[in-house]
Amino acid sequence: MGKTRGVPKNSTGFESMLRGAALRVTRPRVSVLAAVYDHPHADTDSIVGVVRADLGDVSRQAIYDVLRALTTAGLVRRIQPAGSVARYESRVGDNHHHVVCRSCGDIADADCAIGETPCLIASHDHGYAIDEAEVIYWGLCPRCSTASSSSASSSRGNP
Repeated sequence: MGKTRGVPKNSTGFESMLRGAALRVTRPRVSVLAAVYDHPHADTDSIVGVVRADLGDVSRQAIYDVLRALTTAGLVRRIQPAGSVARYESRVGDNHHHVVCRSCGDIADADCAIGETPCLIASHDHGYAIDEAEVIYWGLCPRCSTASSSSASSSRGNP
């Protein structure tokens, strides 16, 4: 498995992360970091809800700005599978991919089969210095797969 960051157990860990990235420690930044760590692959609306529950009235724009700063600093990763809104995760700095449910949109991490960055070699790099490959696997999550099987059985008249 690649390099991952441990989940800080309290705000002191998040404050250290912010300082280590040369970012000023603010309550919104700490709260957003905590939300991303506590809710992997959360979309912006979900993060807004968690941060507002924690801090009270924080503007949506302030949260967008914090997410942008954290992403730029490499403390969180922004992913956006086709047809999906942007989502954020705390697993950064390693070479992992994602599996996405076509039905409910659930997202899970999928480690690279090779483990090295990048795990795919382009047939022609066009002179680029490639340092990352992004793969998204699509399918049905176990819950939707079971529901789909049950629905198909019901429609055929099977008990």
